[in-house]
Amino acid sequence: MSDELEGMATFVAVAETKGFRAAAERLGITGSAVSQAIRRIEARLGVALVQRTTRSVRLTEAGERLYAAVRPALEDVRVAVAAAGELSNEPQGTLRLHLTMGAESYFSGPLLAGFLTAHPHVRLELAVSEASVDIVAEGYDAGVRLGEVIDRDMIAVPVSGDIQLVVVAAPAYFARHSKPMHPRDLAEHECIAWHATPDASLYRWEFSENGRNFSVAVPARVITTDPAINIRIALAGMGVTMVREDRVRDAIGKGELIPVLEEFSAPFPGYYLYYPQRRHASAALRVFVDYLRRARHEGHGKRGRRNAFRHRRT
Repeated sequence: MSDELEGMATFVAVAETKGFRAAAERLGITGSAVSQAIRRIEARLGVALVQRTTRSVRLTEAGERLYAAVRPALEDVRVAVAAAGELSNEPQGTLRLHLTMGAESYFSGPLLAGFLTAHPHVRLELAVSEASVDIVAEGYDAGVRLGEVIDRDMIAVPVSGDIQLVVVAAPAYFARHSKPMHPRDLAEHECIAWHATPDASLYRWEFSENGRNFSVAVPARVITTDPAINIRIALAGMGVTMVREDRVRDAIGKGELIPVLEEFSAPFPGYYLYYPQRRHASAALRVFVDYLRRARHEGHGKRGRRNAFRHRRT
């Protein structure tokens, strides 16, 4: 019975990740172990569940039917196991979180080290990517992303304060180019742009004027998927870039970067940890939420006000 349950969990992971390697990474096992588990299930049922190609894996009709029946049952098992584990005085088990790349910087080593030290029986698993993820379907306990893109039926817990974007360039760049006075002037500048993934559209730089939000498609001399690289290129005097103000605060203070168009930049809701209201939250997730709230409250005691959750639409 245990082998069958593990086999079904493996099958569900393959169905949801659409690949043996991705399923192996999620489960922490080898790709060959995943392949063998699927073959055993297919042999036991006498029917093919997946169709394999060199590039992808997709479910057969039988596989789709089995997935639709098994997925809710496995979720019920997960909830039951979590509930049984809560009978222990000490939270335990694996806490799986999905973070966007921008959110990752707010989860510093000391923050996570403090949590893991306080809860030695909790295992933390972090996935960092810009992929749009259904945290329930992918088996995550919670996710962390910008507040403005979180569904309203989710419970959202602040991780950061409001965020301010800033347009910056090095003094050497502005020695060769005049400073833009309005966002439309960026059309005459060499811009260092960003997109979430290589196949995603370029991020349109966002501004606000007279209470109206608008965005600008800038001419890109350089395109990357990593804001840290954009900052280094800007520091080298090769163009103008838009980044989070907290990432370049020190460089601005030292005069290494010069901010422009500040009057067109309005703060917006920062990063939030989110999870479904209707789903049973594990003990590990509950203590992590409490820990984040305490850490944020202590940080605000040093820095000032607390930011409220709100949605921005551009």
